[in-house]
Amino acid sequence: MSSEALKKRKAKVLRNEAGPTEVKRGRGDGDQQDIRVYNEEVELDGRDHEEDFLQFKESCEGLATLMGEIQKLKASGAKEGCAEVEQKRLQSCNHFMTLKKLNRLAHMRLKRGRDQTHEAKQKVDVLHLQLQNLLYEVLHLQKEISKCLEFKSKHEEIDLVSEEEFYKDAPQEISRPQLTKNDPHQLTLARLDWELEQRKRLAETYKESQASKEKIQKSIEIKKEHLRSLQPGLNAIMQASLPVQEYLAVPVEQTQKHTEIAQHLPPPLYVLFVQANAYGQACDKKLTVSISGDVDEAKAMSKPPEDSQDDDSDSDAEEEQEKTKRRRSTAGGQLDDKRREMLKRHPLSLSFDLTCKDGSVLSLYFYYLINLNIMTVKAKISASTDLTTAISAGELVKSETLLSCLYSNDHGTETPNPANRYQFDKVGIGSFADYVEELGHPYKWVQNLGGLNFPSDTSEGVLVGSSLSASHMENTMKLLRGRVMSRLALHKQFASLEHNIIPVTSECLYLFPAKILSRLTQWTTITQEEYMNLTFTRHVTDAGLAKETDMYFSGVVERGTARLQAAVVLNPRYPEISPLFSLSLNWKGERSGHTDDNLRAMESEVNVFKNELQGPRPGYQLLTNQISRLCVCLDVYLETEEQDDGVEGPREFPREKMCLRTVKGPNRLKPFKYNHPLGLFSHR
Repeated sequence: MSSEALKKRKAKVLRNEAGPTEVKRGRGDGDQQDIRVYNEEVELDGRDHEEDFLQFKESCEGLATLMGEIQKLKASGAKEGCAEVEQKRLQSCNHFMTLKKLNRLAHMRLKRGRDQTHEAKQKVDVLHLQLQNLLYEVLHLQKEISKCLEFKSKHEEIDLVSEEEFYKDAPQEISRPQLTKNDPHQLTLARLDWELEQRKRLAETYKESQASKEKIQKSIEIKKEHLRSLQPGLNAIMQASLPVQEYLAVPVEQTQKHTEIAQHLPPPLYVLFVQANAYGQACDKKLTVSISGDVDEAKAMSKPPEDSQDDDSDSDAEEEQEKTKRRRSTAGGQLDDKRREMLKRHPLSLSFDLTCKDGSVLSLYFYYLINLNIMTVKAKISASTDLTTAISAGELVKSETLLSCLYSNDHGTETPNPANRYQFDKVGIGSFADYVEELGHPYKWVQNLGGLNFPSDTSEGVLVGSSLSASHMENTMKLLRGRVMSRLALHKQFASLEHNIIPVTSECLYLFPAKILSRLTQWTTITQEEYMNLTFTRHVTDAGLAKETDMYFSGVVERGTARLQAAVVLNPRYPEISPLFSLSLNWKGERSGHTDDNLRAMESEVNVFKNELQGPRPGYQLLTNQISRLCVCLDVYLETEEQDDGVEGPREFPREKMCLRTVKGPNRLKPFKYNHPLGLFSHR
């Protein structure tokens, strides 16, 4: 078969398989002719995809069979143009065209499915969008409903008068009780009307009050202007009256200046300043109070820090960073700075000048430590006599010990504020006693005078501020004067004792016999360690009667070959607390109160029966009277001692004292008690 015949047959097969459609197409001669047009999309609507699948399988199987047969024919020797082979090729082409058609139909069916899916998806998206719009509208409506439910009217914030007051005070045209009592809404409206009416009345009253206030302010300004115009004249009068103030001893201007400066004192110093001035005016004209220090610095401290601009703060920060880069301070330097800041004193301080009867002046300087919230004091004595003559009296007038134990157990070496202990731990301060010499002593009575009361101070637990200061002021001033007088009296006595002279006043002469043969030969000061090393003072140290704050002295009384050594403990509160004597006699061996009952009796004469030696109040002569009694007791001890009759010659200690009995009792005690009217010595 020729190739043209094959092409014609193939086209015929294709026309038979396709579904033709009839259309009419016009020609030039006007005749109509039916023409079949192939349309696979129309055919696709009438086909079943399962049947197409079966046809696809059949075509594939048929094509595979024909290919196998052609292969066998060629293998058996059939020629290329053989009719049987050509026939099978035509059948294979038919199957191949069927497969291509089914492939196209499958693609068209897939495209149609995708288009339908896309259309359905678009419908779903439209419906979903509508649903979201509906949900948004529902949410909006719910919010509006919530706003409506939570709505509060302005009248609910108004504090209306009660219903009883409303019906009582409101007029009938506003209250309308026949309508409002049964209708809460009308009642609320009526109460609001009444509130509005009242506020209108109050507004009118406020306007009238404002007008009256402005008139009064104008009159005040006029009076102020008048007073300001008087100030230059008053200043001139004050300057002219200065000679009169000095003559009458009424320093008005100075008092005014002190009052102005006192406004910048810290609260404790201000309380002390006010109370001291009040006490001086009322009870003690010889008390002078003054303020010293840098007033400008105190004013700067009292002002609040001004807000700095951002630019300034930034520049300061940059400068600080540059400084820290250039200079790295050591840990020790930082601690020193922190300690100095911790122990910083206020720039203002108070000075008290307390004048005594003999003209001596006790100067007290009070300071306030800002960060520790405590007060300290330093003292100085200005006496009318020379205070350098007595060497052993040096401890008496030293500022470090002058005010020690003014009250019982108030040593002034540690801070009374418990909070300071934690502050010291942060900056490495072990004890405040290391800084007392520089800063002053923080005595408890100083805190009381400044109105400071700490938890450890239970004596005046209910008093604070001015009340606490006033309750301690008078007693403290008396104690300070008494301390100065007692120390000056002791200083004068020590000056005589160092020259082996026991001063006895005329009021105390009756306490001793006219003739005393024992004499004081030595009087010196000793340390606490030296005192404790003495063997005959062990009973005093064991009893805890020798404290660090006490002063220690040693005296020697001699008569002939007998030498009596006395170790003396002098309490800072002398003469309220009497001196304590311990004795040791060196005569025919060494004796003390531990080994000799009579020496123990001599100690009792000066220590236990001290009231007999007190003398006139306030008893500043107690120490010298005790030493004089000690000399008398040594005379009695030596004169009443038994003598060896076998020794020839005069007695070393002839009897000069009249005694009723020389010894008494199994302990052979001697008569140390002196009876003034009779001039006799007797036993206790």
